[in-house]
Amino acid sequence: QVQLVESGGGLVQPGGSLRLSCAASGSSFRIAGMGWYRQAPGKQRDLVASIISGGSTNYASSVKGRFTISRDDAKNTMSLQMNSLKPEDTAGYYCNAYLATEYGSPYSDYWGQGTQVTVSS
Repeated sequence: QVQLVESGGGLVQPGGSLRLSCAASGSSFRIAGMGWYRQAPGKQRDLVASIISGGSTNYASSVKGRFTISRDDAKNTMSLQMNSLKPEDTAGYYCNAYLATEYGSPYSDYWGQGTQVTVSS
């Protein structure tokens, strides 16, 4: 079974920074793309940032210039550096990976359990 585990969430003041990490573990797998999503209570889950194997990135307009997504394929990890945080960034943040568990097997989406980010003074 492939597991995605997020870490790094917490409480931070407006203008502060947090770094979220997502670690993928399992016997064997290949990740084609990864991304961070967030969901506030009563709201839909929206894409924050994504990165594919070639290194191309995509950001939601609300976070572009403040957040940076990166991945370390050697360690099977992904990070989201969040700077200049705003109260509007408060949400549960979820790690997503599009991966296959074995060579030649179909790719599918996997999700982490989420980590809470709260931006408040």
